[in-house]
Amino acid sequence: MKNFSKSWVSSSSPRKQRKYRANAPLNLKRRMLSVHLSKELRQKYKTRNVPVKKGDTVMIMRGKFKGQEGKIDKVYTRQEKVTVEGIKAVTKKGNKVPFKIRSSALMIKELNLADTKRNAKVESYGKTR
Repeated sequence: MKNFSKSWVSSSSPRKQRKYRANAPLNLKRRMLSVHLSKELRQKYKTRNVPVKKGDTVMIMRGKFKGQEGKIDKVYTRQEKVTVEGIKAVTKKGNKVPFKIRSSALMIKELNLADTKRNAKVESYGKTR
């Protein structure tokens, strides 16, 4: 682990914010990959966001693919990015490659609740609040 301070709260300096995110351990980076829920899911589960998982159906809210929907194909925890099925970028050679998107630019439309552990955790959100 690099120089990561657990006592750090926040800073208005973008440089320090980037340093915090870059040096964070993977368990915190996983939580940083939280994605906003749609209005229907927000009312149902009584929470604003949940960590993204492969299989979730998301809508892209910002960027050149704004308005498109698809399922999460892969989650890159170290880079804090995800790829969405059907969203491809064209290289200079003309090849199509998966386009990595930051989780802050997404909104979950449908949760993948195949995992019983995640299902129980998401269901408990509504009961505790």
